[in-house]
Amino acid sequence: MARANVGNPTLVAFGATVRRLRQDRGYSQEAFGDLCGIDRSYMGGIERGEHNLALINIMKIVEALDMRPSEFFKHLDQE
Repeated sequence: MARANVGNPTLVAFGATVRRLRQDRGYSQEAFGDLCGIDRSYMGGIERGEHNLALINIMKIVEALDMRPSEFFKHLDQE
């Protein structure tokens, strides 16, 4: 798999935001992945900033966090 995006600041910040909000809600990575319909190992890559997600997967994450997209991206700005 190509790792051209690894270390991209936007992807790293996105992943850190997902991790923080997931942990704040008490979800394990596996439970949260199940809730989103995303494999746990792929979720780990998201949280490490290794994946440039499609909009549909971003929305799955935002909805699983019970947030509006605008609310999620305000948190992203704080990273």
